[in-house]
Amino acid sequence: MAFVERNRRPCDSVLDTIAWTPLIRLNSVTRGIRTPVYGKAEFFNPGGSVKDRIAVPIIEQAEREGRLKPGGTIVEGTSGNTGTALAIAAALRGYKCIFTMPDKMSQEKVRLLKAFGAEVIVTPTAVPPDHPDNYVMMAKRIAKETPNAILADQFYNEANPQAHYDVTGPELWEQTEGRITHFVAAAGTGGTITGVGRYLKEKNPGIRIIAGDPVGSILADYWRTDGRQIREGVPYKVEGIGQDKIPGTLDMRLIDDFETVTDKESFAMARRLTREEGLFVGGSSGLITHVALRVAREVDDPNAFVVTVLCDTGERYLSKVYNDEWMRENQMLDSSRATLMHVLGRKEGATPAVVSTSQGATVRQALGLMTLHDVSQLPVMEDQNCVGSVSDWSLSQKSLENPKLLDATVSEVMESPFPMVASDQSVDNVVKLLSKANPAVLVRSNGTVQGIVTRSDMLHYMMTR
Repeated sequence: MAFVERNRRPCDSVLDTIAWTPLIRLNSVTRGIRTPVYGKAEFFNPGGSVKDRIAVPIIEQAEREGRLKPGGTIVEGTSGNTGTALAIAAALRGYKCIFTMPDKMSQEKVRLLKAFGAEVIVTPTAVPPDHPDNYVMMAKRIAKETPNAILADQFYNEANPQAHYDVTGPELWEQTEGRITHFVAAAGTGGTITGVGRYLKEKNPGIRIIAGDPVGSILADYWRTDGRQIREGVPYKVEGIGQDKIPGTLDMRLIDDFETVTDKESFAMARRLTREEGLFVGGSSGLITHVALRVAREVDDPNAFVVTVLCDTGERYLSKVYNDEWMRENQMLDSSRATLMHVLGRKEGATPAVVSTSQGATVRQALGLMTLHDVSQLPVMEDQNCVGSVSDWSLSQKSLENPKLLDATVSEVMESPFPMVASDQSVDNVVKLLSKANPAVLVRSNGTVQGIVTRSDMLHYMMTR
């Protein structure tokens, strides 16, 4: 295997490793799609995200304008990645950093910023954009009240999209040898899609710029109505993209289409990229790639060239997107489709599929049958129908109290029948049926009883699967 040569000469600092990230073809998640799709792997930047590209230009602009002086403080409202990029640059240039972040952001991001020496203030997510506790509004107030401080102001600073016009756009044009036909990104500040889109449109006006947006963000609706409708945003889980206001750095005129994607679809695609492509990315990358694949299917042209942005590393989301427990709690992960047949397949031993008794059998015979096969309950069967049930605990207790009951028929002492459940029922659904009063279910397929699943069988299966 031939490896591409990178970093052939020493770098003066870590800042020299920003940009010229790889453009990688997606091979697995695109199976069945004729249009080639490539991912711009921004997690190769030293700070692990596309935001590394804007930090130095923002700082250098403030220095040139005399707003940022030695020993000064950089303040910003961030979802985490811009903060990391600014913190890296600030560490090399001797500046302090104060960042505000919404509380929906992962703890990994908070800890990462603190690792670089930044002060982090966590603010509530569910407040209006003009509320004093909104993370952007709080950052503005802190910058104003702190001596020798600047607000990086990524949402309104033209150095943001300009960095992508100057560097990211030309990179993509050169890497694709001018063959790019579709650029798919998303807008948080709008810097990437605006800067890249502007550059690519100048090179070839036929290139389509497609934006992805989380369900709950206002940007897609604003674009679709040409700014005539601005509704209130609602909370969503994807981090770093989408908005509850219109950023000044976003030029909607460059965008040819806006597509909305759910949190669940976004996270599912992020996990697929990691497990099928070996690209460890966050939820925003999943959202953008989901849109890119949709575009590629519609285009259906092997000569087209779709580029998607892989915004940041999945390491920022180990406690969320890559945490099955968090995903299930937030209804982002489908329940296991293990069925009752899987449970029957795990049962061990030589016991017949169903040990049963009849209404005419005696209690003595039923107890003997349970002892012989080491089972604690029996269905009472008539042909393929369950008409009742008996348990060793109940029969033993009643027989000890009245020994004559041993010679009574099962029909005189039997309890409620076990439920009959289809073999393709999911394990998760059947668990809800099992209780102390209902200790087993019968599994039926094609009109025939295939076996019995008890509470004990289910517990054993859940412990070992």
